[in-house]
Order: sequence, then C-alpha cells, then structure tokens
Amino acid sequence: MTVQVVLVHGIRTSATMWRAQLAHLADRGTPATAVDLPGHGTRRTEEFTLDEAFATIDRAVRDAATRGPVLLVGHSMGGLLSIEYVGREEPPPVAALVAASCTSIPRGIGLSAYRFFTRRFDSLPDRGLGLTNRVLDRTLPPETRPDFGAGGYAFDAQDAALASLSVLDLLASLRRIEVPLWFVNGQWDQLRMNERLFLSVARDAELVVVPRTTHLVTAMRPRVFNALLNVALATVEASS
Repeated sequence: MTVQVVLVHGIRTSATMWRAQLAHLADRGTPATAVDLPGHGTRRTEEFTLDEAFATIDRAVRDAATRGPVLLVGHSMGGLLSIEYVGREEPPPVAALVAASCTSIPRGIGLSAYRFFTRRFDSLPDRGLGLTNRVLDRTLPPETRPDFGAGGYAFDAQDAALASLSVLDLLASLRRIEVPLWFVNGQWDQLRMNERLFLSVARDAELVVVPRTTHLVTAMRPRVFNALLNVALATVEASS
C-alpha cells in the first residue's frame, strides 16, 4: 500500500503553507492531505478548540489510513498537536511523525510572553500584518512567499489557540510514541529551547537542524524540508 501524508499547519496560517510540500509529494506520486484547523484558513469563522483540532487531525489520519500507512507532518502548533495526538495512550494509525519547529514546552513565562507580544501586534491598526509582510518578504524565497498568507491569517483564533496549548502534556506523549519521529528545526528558530529534552525523552527520534533558517523552515528551505520528507517516506516504505 502507498504511504499517505497528512500535513498540519501552524498557528495563524492554513493548509496553504504546505503548497511546496504538496507539489513535491504530487511529483513523486505520494498522496497527501493538508488540513485546515478550526479558526484557520477555510474555517476562520469557527471557534478554535483543542477537541476540534484533534478531531480534525484524527479524521484526516483515519481516512488516509484506509489507503496506506500514514506519515503525519506538523509545523509549530501543528507539530505540538501532532505530538500529543500520536502519543495518546491508545495510539492512532500513524506510522511515522515529522514534527517541525515545535521543540518547546508551551507553558509558563515563555507562553505568557508570546501571548503578550501577539496581543500587542493584534492591537495595531492592521493587526501587525504590515510588519509580518515585511519580514516574510525579506526571509522567504519567491516560490513560497505567498503561501503563508494565501489562506488568510487567523487573527481571531490566535490567542485562544495559544492559551489552549498550555494543557498539553508533551513529555508524557513523547514517552509513549513508538513510531519513527523526526524533529526538524531551523538554526535560528526561537522554539528550539527544549529540543535536547524532547530528543532524550522520545524513544525513536532524530533531530535535524537546518542551517541559516528561521522558524519557517518549511517555506524558507523547501527543498531541504522536502528531502527530509523523502527520508521519512523511505523509512515508512521500508518498514511496510
């Protein structure tokens, strides 16, 4: 059976952030689905809740699993949710996990500070969109520059989503994950702070740090990230 890929986006963005990966997977003949979480993308009118976020991932994974082994790929918030999901006491049908830009425990002063700054940005007349666009213009290549904002920005869901992450028990989930796991971080990613802890807790995990890359590793270095997907796919194919 053919390996299936399910992709879960990060906070504020949407399924469109995965366009470079979806094109790459289509070229290699690998079926893939990129979901929109509640409050994001095509679902921006919905309220963000953890229950519905996990239900969204679960529906996509279980549907894909009817056609082959599933490689789950998550970025930032999507990576945190995917770790918690794969590490459930009753494991879902996931054959491997790529968790990008998410090796930080979202609790305490770090989360509070992040919420404070996002609220300040949100209070600006344009909700910080002008600054966001300037940063993306300077850091992302032309081929992926439009992708993060193509599905719109989930400004209204952002604070509720951040607040909900504090209840995740990521270390307990990591201890329960028995499938191959790759942590992928950019060298300049602000969410690298707990990467060594995550790596020590997970049973079958590897850490890949992409040089000269920010938090947006999937879009800043799409060819590198796609090559890492190839490694994960080859691993699942070999074990299947």
